[in-house]
Amino acid sequence: MPITARWLIPDARAQEAEALSRALGIRLPAARVLCARELTDPDAARRFLRPSLADLHPPGALRGIEQAVARLRSAIALGQRILIYGDYDVDGTTSVVILTKAIEMAGGAASFFVPHRLRDGYGMRSEVVEKAAADGVKLIISVDTGIRAAEVVRRANELAIDVIITDHHLPEAELPAALAVLNPNRPDCGYPDKNLCGVGVAFKLVQALFASLDWPPARRQRVTESFLKLVAIGTVADVVPLMGENRIIVKYGLGGLGQVHNPGLRALLDVAGFSGGRLPSSTDVAFRIAPRINAAGRMDTANAVIEMFLTGDPERARVLAQQLHTLNGERQLAEAEVTQQIVEECARVPVGDDQRALVFAADNWHRGVLGIVASRLVERFHRPVFVLSRNPDDGLAQGSGRSIRPFHLLEALEAMPDLFERFGGHRQAAGLTLASDKIDAFRSRFNDYAAARLSLADLAPELEIDALLEFREIDERSVAEVLSLAPFGCGNPAPLFAALDVEVAGPPAVMKEKHLRIMLRQNGRTLSLKAWNFAARACELPAGARVDVAFTLEDDNYAAARGLPAWGAVLRDCRPR
Repeated sequence: MPITARWLIPDARAQEAEALSRALGIRLPAARVLCARELTDPDAARRFLRPSLADLHPPGALRGIEQAVARLRSAIALGQRILIYGDYDVDGTTSVVILTKAIEMAGGAASFFVPHRLRDGYGMRSEVVEKAAADGVKLIISVDTGIRAAEVVRRANELAIDVIITDHHLPEAELPAALAVLNPNRPDCGYPDKNLCGVGVAFKLVQALFASLDWPPARRQRVTESFLKLVAIGTVADVVPLMGENRIIVKYGLGGLGQVHNPGLRALLDVAGFSGGRLPSSTDVAFRIAPRINAAGRMDTANAVIEMFLTGDPERARVLAQQLHTLNGERQLAEAEVTQQIVEECARVPVGDDQRALVFAADNWHRGVLGIVASRLVERFHRPVFVLSRNPDDGLAQGSGRSIRPFHLLEALEAMPDLFERFGGHRQAAGLTLASDKIDAFRSRFNDYAAARLSLADLAPELEIDALLEFREIDERSVAEVLSLAPFGCGNPAPLFAALDVEVAGPPAVMKEKHLRIMLRQNGRTLSLKAWNFAARACELPAGARVDVAFTLEDDNYAAARGLPAWGAVLRDCRPR
């Protein structure tokens, strides 16, 4: 049986919604959502609905950026060797690509290094810096990594290599002794938007570099905007809040995907099913595009991703994109295998109320899929979860964790640093390495830490309803206005509505054995809803039953292609009256 979710229905703010509706000239459904998200000021709501590139903060507001640009310009002018040190996920690889390309456009050249997830693990390593010194590198720029690499930066300084760190992860109390540290989350940085991801910070460096060049303003703007496509993909993939600058970046970046000239990006969109100019949404990026990019770093090496985006050869780009597509299929199989093993284990030994946080471990699970598996388990058990793979050869275990909203994962690890060889991350996601013989101690201490901070109520999933909605209020215009609140994702989820006391107008129709199509009626108005993976709950929706339903309104390109309305309603939950 599914875990019963608590519905959180906001207090009615009828007067505020009506005032906003009048001020903006929009229908009440969208106005209610804006009010639920504290966008009651008409000017703020207008900026949200019509984000502008002019609202991006100047890169000069980022502490250390003047020193970073001056050193980068010097390295380019002197022909010095530059190494970009990245990470293997989408955020890291897109950062490498845009910075490599920007340096090339500014007259320089840069090589790059991205660690192999399985051989090298996460983060910067001193041996890579030492090899760079032997190769004559004079400047290293980290992207999406480095904020906790104090020892590696110290080694670079000893080898007369300057380091510029661009990162967004939370720093330690003392920053690395780099030439410049660009991170909106460093305590002494007054940058207004703290939610940029790694590629967002790298983009700020790119903006500042281009602003320092003697280019006509029109060219600078055109080139800068062209970079937003990859910045948007990295931003969505890194699951940072799609508000503020991130919303602007994603809105414009995704809008630019209708005209793609980069052979690698074009090939990637094609294998993901977006040929013919159809624009992917942020959801499409999260579930169809980003996984193919991530698959390279999870299953093999992320170098193929960077080569795909940097090559000018369309045929080579297509070959690499197909490789990513194949690797993604392998990733899905590996993920399913690990998840099934854990679910079967939990069927034998059920998770109890005393287990406020979970740690699963086994020998030789594929380390590239552990973060995804942890996410699936958080959805299933609604607890913080770590999934670890033990290596019998070296006696170490490595893995990833994911968390629920009330629980700060990195703070939990920081409370027990003696257990780990290394660790890092942020509130909702983290990674670690520890000796295999310390797993039991970690499981116990992690659970004790969580038990002191999480109540049983915290472990119950919550359904945050944006607004009540009556079926009579749903028409083409009101749906279009709700969908104009996109891009949706972290921090700006697709609006969730509740309709109360509706009648099930007929028996649900089962689709492909696991989905439902349901007809509901309210005050004479009938609405058809799709219910994905709802077949097991069909017994809760017999014909004639009175229920409350939670649902979203979504684009439906397939219906539009058949000449039907280009939207649909999707059931998310139901409860009896």
